[in-house]
Amino acid sequence: MPPMPKGIRKPKDAKKTFFRILRYFGDYKWQLILVCLLVIISAGAGVVGTYFLKPIIDAYIVPMIGAQNPDFSGLFSVLVSLALIYLAGALSTYLYNRIMITVSTGSLYKMRMEMFSHMQKLPIRYFDTRTHGEIMSRYTNDIDAMRNMLSQSVPQLISSSITVVGVFSMMLILSIPLTVLVVVMMVTIFGVIKVVGKHSANNFRAQQKAIGAVNGYIEEMIEGQRVVKVFCHETESKEQFSHLNDSLCGAATRANTFANILMPIMNNLSYIHYALTAIIGGALTIYSLKQDMGIFTLGLGALVAFLQYTRTFAQPITQVSQQFNVILNALAGAERIFALLDEEPEVDDGYVTLVYATVDADGTVQEADHRTGLWAWKHPHQDGSLTYTLVRGAVEFEDVEFGYEPEKVVLNGISLYAKPGQKIAFVGSTGAGKTTITNLINRFYDVPDGKIRYDGININKIKKADLRRSLSMVLQDTHLFTGTVMENIRYGRLDATDEEVIAAAKLANADWFIRHLPQGYDTMLTGDGSNLSQGQRQLLAIARAAVADPPVLILDEATSSIDTRTEALIEKGMDRLMEGRTVFVIAHRLSTVHNSHAIMVLEQGQIIERGNHEELLAKQGKYYQLYTGMFELS
Repeated sequence: MPPMPKGIRKPKDAKKTFFRILRYFGDYKWQLILVCLLVIISAGAGVVGTYFLKPIIDAYIVPMIGAQNPDFSGLFSVLVSLALIYLAGALSTYLYNRIMITVSTGSLYKMRMEMFSHMQKLPIRYFDTRTHGEIMSRYTNDIDAMRNMLSQSVPQLISSSITVVGVFSMMLILSIPLTVLVVVMMVTIFGVIKVVGKHSANNFRAQQKAIGAVNGYIEEMIEGQRVVKVFCHETESKEQFSHLNDSLCGAATRANTFANILMPIMNNLSYIHYALTAIIGGALTIYSLKQDMGIFTLGLGALVAFLQYTRTFAQPITQVSQQFNVILNALAGAERIFALLDEEPEVDDGYVTLVYATVDADGTVQEADHRTGLWAWKHPHQDGSLTYTLVRGAVEFEDVEFGYEPEKVVLNGISLYAKPGQKIAFVGSTGAGKTTITNLINRFYDVPDGKIRYDGININKIKKADLRRSLSMVLQDTHLFTGTVMENIRYGRLDATDEEVIAAAKLANADWFIRHLPQGYDTMLTGDGSNLSQGQRQLLAIARAAVADPPVLILDEATSSIDTRTEALIEKGMDRLMEGRTVFVIAHRLSTVHNSHAIMVLEQGQIIERGNHEELLAKQGKYYQLYTGMFELS
């Protein structure tokens, strides 16, 4: 078998992965049985059809040579039978390919649905520790590899294997000596392939490395084109690219030289093999006409059939090798897919839920079945009773210790509280733990030590979906989805009316620029809102948070991409948005936090200062240094 080409990935446990793939064919078992039968018919038709040359020549062609009144009726019926055999083979090939397309498409549909559904259940930690490209490749490269395997490679492998076994068996029946010659020539051919293929694989590895360097450099230059032009670095860039391109050209030339000479070598060796078979077989046929030569006896019909088998024998072997490599590549991709499916889903052992609520005249909290503007925590107890606690937005941290990795502590003994309606600001250097605090409030990560309480309830008792419905976040990195502006704002609350969406946009002062878009609120956004400025995208994110109307709001550098003029325009809207809500603010611009009820200055996972703006200035500590410009945030 030829050496495995560069780019073929080896699965760690091919057998286990293959049987796991078979589970997705559960709904197609009868179709698969039919496919197996059709593949056997298709492969068998080619083998049997070639063998028909022997009786046609020996029983009909040879006797009619020199005959004065040849009878073609028998030959005609045999040729009709031969045509029907090939027609059955062609029809079987068409049918099993059509069925396998249906089976593979349906099976991969189930796999993709399972992948996407499972991905929604994975914790944020999974996405934080993997690149987007790595995850996306499961849905693209790995699924495509699976599709090629299921729809083409597996049927082709079965068909080629049956053909090889059938042809070799027929060769043994026709002539054992010539079959030995075939085996010797095949060993020679594959020996040459192994030597040439080894050099080809090494050079293809060098080519792939060079391609990666060229592509990476091109990507860097495209992304940094402004910098290149500003610093007049065009000439140096071209020289560097020329150097990388020369390396790629040399590696590609060497790799393709070996790759391109491989097929001509194989073809010429096949022609030599065919010629030797014809010469030796012809000699055996001539001597067989004179006397019985035992196992060396060979008729003219057998020689013609054997020569035809010789021409077709190498092709299915090559196909088996090629499809085997494709299957290995697909199994390696399947392992990556199953690795995603085997990831532990986000654990949610909470039992306290968020419900709409009303308050009676006597102050009793009742559950409501419609939106009332009030929420309550529905708390079931072991005795079967239920209690309702109005959602007020009180958040408390008590001696919280946390690290994304056990050996790397990010938060060290954090204790703080936010009373309902308070605005709490976090200030500190990059990596001080500001965003980590907001991640913990959302239960993107659970704390190993300490407690976080929400309205007096340990957040571990609250269902994660309900906890997050009571919060709204405006992140530094804004993400918009393909759809209209209206739909993107409504993402904050899917049952919001058009009027509520527009009111939220006005609250964030986004209405003025939305109405100047080509189709206003019906303008389509694509490519993560690439047709909008960064500031406009941030305003839509703020409007999305406003339409959710949550009791707790988290602003993580929410105005970082908005210029000071736009920031001044939305300040009143932001104040209205934050009115009556508990707000956590992370900001590098200290001008956005001076009106906070409390400002927490973090350093290396600890709160080193806390107080309002005036109190912290009076202390003349780190906050004072930051505010007066004596020290800058990094």
